[in-house]
Amino acid sequence: MSFFQPYDTADSSNDLFNLFATQHHEPIPTQVPTPTLAERCIDYFYNYFHAGHPIVPPRETFISLAHETTLEPLAAVMRWVGSLYIPACPHRGQLFQEAHKSVYRIDRRKDGFLVQALLLLLIGLDGQGLHEKSREILSEVEQIAIEIGLNTRSFASIHGRGMPVIEESWRRTWWELFIIDGLIAGIHKKTNFLLFDFASDVALPCEEYQYLLEDIPQPMYFEDMDASGFYGLNHEFSSFTYRIKAAQILGKLLRNRSAIGPIDENLGHIETLLTDWRRSLPKSKKDGLYQSGQLDEMMFQGYMIAHTASILLHQPHSQFNLSLSQLVDPNTSHDSTATLNAHSKYTIYSAAEISKLLTHRVSLLSHTHFLNYVVRMSSTVHLTQWALPFASNDPDNLRRFIRLNNTLLTRMSPIWSIADLEGRSVKSMAQDIFQAKKERRLTPHFWFDASHEEVMKRIAEDDSIMREFENTQDRSGRMGP
Repeated sequence: MSFFQPYDTADSSNDLFNLFATQHHEPIPTQVPTPTLAERCIDYFYNYFHAGHPIVPPRETFISLAHETTLEPLAAVMRWVGSLYIPACPHRGQLFQEAHKSVYRIDRRKDGFLVQALLLLLIGLDGQGLHEKSREILSEVEQIAIEIGLNTRSFASIHGRGMPVIEESWRRTWWELFIIDGLIAGIHKKTNFLLFDFASDVALPCEEYQYLLEDIPQPMYFEDMDASGFYGLNHEFSSFTYRIKAAQILGKLLRNRSAIGPIDENLGHIETLLTDWRRSLPKSKKDGLYQSGQLDEMMFQGYMIAHTASILLHQPHSQFNLSLSQLVDPNTSHDSTATLNAHSKYTIYSAAEISKLLTHRVSLLSHTHFLNYVVRMSSTVHLTQWALPFASNDPDNLRRFIRLNNTLLTRMSPIWSIADLEGRSVKSMAQDIFQAKKERRLTPHFWFDASHEEVMKRIAEDDSIMREFENTQDRSGRMGP
């Protein structure tokens, strides 16, 4: 049976059913349960998932519309996504079956709510490591979005029911699809960011608090940003907008990546765009937090995307562009007197900044699952830096960054299967590098001109970094912020 065709009953042999039905979860913070499973799932969706991908209407508006038949596919997908956060939910497989059956009904209506349902479904599947199925849905939902005109300015007003919050929901849906298309292309490297080439005059999203309060201001457009000076220096735009701008820079990189060389002017142009993006941010957007101290998830993701683009831009031309087999090969040059080139420094900086994003005192569970892939990229840079003697000059910071990254992957793994897979991959890389380091210690020339104190210090540093991976399991049960 195809995973992506309508069906009537749950098939226990279905791989996806088995995956979601048998997942085991550590306890996560819970609220007082509501009377029904469906209501609990919706609560968990809004409490944990919605902030990372805020496209569906705010809770009160959604509940007021949920009785409509056209919203059932969306509601079904929201219930499944919400169930991922419920500890040891025995109905997860059934909820997935219901969601999938609902979005693929023969009589389904192609509208904005279906686009939202499919978009949330592909995000959820991607977070479970089902990348091929996620890409299939991405291709389909892009076609539907273009077919119904979601990328046009008029769509929101025509289909907004005279409700500004619904109009805002449609604008967010288009831009969220645009961003997800870019993230999947940049991270998985199997697609080409199709929507980057589609013209769109959709208005820009408002701030998150305005959306949640349903206090929707007059929408702004990219023309307003251009007219108010570079990146709107004379006017503050929403965090969602700066997130879109980061995704656009990523798109420009992906469009030119194959042609960019280490001294190509296109590389310098992309780096200039990234630098200007950071420098042009209003003061209130500089740290990814609101003045109240609460997380600004849209700004958080904007930084995440920008640092990801920087690594994708510079790492291929850095001294870190080595395969794992090269890193652990004793014959590979590991000259401790070598100096870092500019691309290596940019790569190190971006990997460190990704780790620093994890220091905010907020729940890690409410972040987008795409952060797991980005953290793995960051960890790969940290471990490569550890493997190359000339690149590692601050073992304390390196150990701290590795600990932060490991903690994120561990805390996310009860919800998203990909976090566990990425965590295992990073740990395996660390073990291989550590073993190679121990073998290199046995070669006579390795300790040439090194004092006994230096020898013992370097061995202790290596051991302490490896302990960060051995201790990860000890922290796995603590699911706090």
